Amino acid sequence: MANQTAIVARSACGDASGGFVGTGSQVTSDREDTVVNLRETAKRVVGAIGEVKGLDRISQPVADLVRRATGPELVKYALSGTWLGHPVHPMLTDVPIGAWVMASTLDWTAGDKAQETARHLVGLGLLTAVPTAAAGASDWSDTVGSDQRVGVVHGLANLTATCLQVMSWTARRRGHHAAGRALSAAGLGITMGSSYLGGYLSYTRGIGVNRTAFEATVTEWVDVAELSDLSADKPIRVSAGGVPVVLVRREGSVDALSATCVHAGGPLDEGELVDGCIRCPWHASTFRLTDGQVVRGPATVDQPSWQVKIDQGRVFVRSSSADPTP
Repeated sequence: MANQTAIVARSACGDASGGFVGTGSQVTSDREDTVVNLRETAKRVVGAIGEVKGLDRISQPVADLVRRATGPELVKYALSGTWLGHPVHPMLTDVPIGAWVMASTLDWTAGDKAQETARHLVGLGLLTAVPTAAAGASDWSDTVGSDQRVGVVHGLANLTATCLQVMSWTARRRGHHAAGRALSAAGLGITMGSSYLGGYLSYTRGIGVNRTAFEATVTEWVDVAELSDLSADKPIRVSAGGVPVVLVRREGSVDALSATCVHAGGPLDEGELVDGCIRCPWHASTFRLTDGQVVRGPATVDQPSWQVKIDQGRVFVRSSSADPTP
């Protein structure tokens, strides 16, 4: 029976060589091989970019400059998307990319009849590329290591593509429509390649993803500490059902938040207490202790808060989403 099960599983999912097996025969198509080869090549290219430490000579000084420029609270708040509830950069990218795609589409389908419209679309893309790049640079400046290296190549590619679109707009305005079409097409091609790197950073590396999104919900009260062990206004890290939690005792009460910062996974228990809030030591995201509300970016979502009860000198916690009954 075990051997029959293994045969069925192998038939459904493929043989050891990676080929697909159907109705007892191997049916590996050239198209499937091409897709696999493209994916593996892309992975190798991105991995190689992340290992080029020479890029640090560019990325680190630029990241420092961006961090200084986005240091003011309102600037970081706006560019990170704290006001929106999720990062603003991915949403903004749709506008310039969409405008340039439509411009090139008109170039190759409508020809001379849509010259002015295509030029206006190129211009729209250029105008909206500015806030898009600013938001992306703000997010990128908080990365390190291989992510920062891939990000700087992503940014340089976008800069190159934008310069080509500027040249396209200028050529179109001067009546050189064929050159304008070619420049737009080249710029769009580079933008598509750069978008792949952006997708890799967001969805493979998790840049900008809520680091607590998959934390377990602890529905039962968990004994985590002795009340007397908590010093006033000194964060302490405990574990509740395998989830790290930071406790803060202040003014006769105890507040509890998830200890992993939602922004980039920083340890909140090593953070600083400021005006009833706790500030992450990594990128200065700041959360209200009473309910986890984010009051300063780059974090864009609230920090998970925990219910707390004191019983016979012991501190118990459970997820705030648990049943509110005792």
